[in-house]
Amino acid sequence: MFTIESHLLKANIHPKGAELQSLLQKESGIEYMWKGDPAVWGKFSPVLFPIVGTLKDNTYFFKEQAYRLGRHGFARDHQFAVETQAFDKVIFLLKQNEETLKVFPFDFEFRIGYTVVDSSIAVTYEVVNTGKETMYFSVGGHPAFALPLVDGTSYEDYYLEFDQKETAGRWPIAEGGLIKTTPTPLLENTNMLPLQKSLFAADALVLKGLVSSSVSLLSEKTEHGLKMDFPGFPFLGLWAAPGADFLCIEPWCGIADSVDALQLWEEKEGINKVEAGERFVRTWTVTVF
Repeated sequence: MFTIESHLLKANIHPKGAELQSLLQKESGIEYMWKGDPAVWGKFSPVLFPIVGTLKDNTYFFKEQAYRLGRHGFARDHQFAVETQAFDKVIFLLKQNEETLKVFPFDFEFRIGYTVVDSSIAVTYEVVNTGKETMYFSVGGHPAFALPLVDGTSYEDYYLEFDQKETAGRWPIAEGGLIKTTPTPLLENTNMLPLQKSLFAADALVLKGLVSSSVSLLSEKTEHGLKMDFPGFPFLGLWAAPGADFLCIEPWCGIADSVDALQLWEEKEGINKVEAGERFVRTWTVTVF
């Protein structure tokens, strides 16, 4: 486990999957991350790479070759090397290997950087194409925040507040994890989403095309909450396991296949591409209070 901290915040990150597992506000003693209870959901903040969500038949086609990838890809299950470490910063690195090349035929360097400043932690994904041809991939976050955050409050006491008013439907998830082709109403000219566990009875809320680039987790019953900034992430997922005491706020550069996907890698919805020798960088930031 690797620890980084500021005078206000302390974070623990595990090298397996380069996974953020603790985010502690020093003065209050509040732990903002879910506890990772394996009886409910044994993860904390897995990274999603080189896919987000599920592929149709767990398969994609590239250059007339079929490749199989499980949900959310392989990065979360791999041990990352530590490339840089300081008191307030750590950078993890994963490169292609014999195992990854069987399911993702590209040479790459994937860095996940964590930096704490005051009450904020910035999480940066850097994908470098070290091969000789165009690389296609998706990447995203899946952090689970404890909810309720403080004693004396309940799950339903909290709400999400986007920084802009939104009119956005929820893209339902079919059995097997694929995205249905028609959204259902969710946000209608509002920046508020009251939270209740029943929201996730039919899996995650998948949002596309938000105008907001930040969202806050708030309650009228406590001054404590958090704000996530996610500029450059065109998709957002909200999820909790059935009845669980957490909320995942997931910024994505990528999305699961739709039920009618053609499974062609270069044409996949939300796919990103990086030319040989180039890099792709995105950062999301969480500020706690």
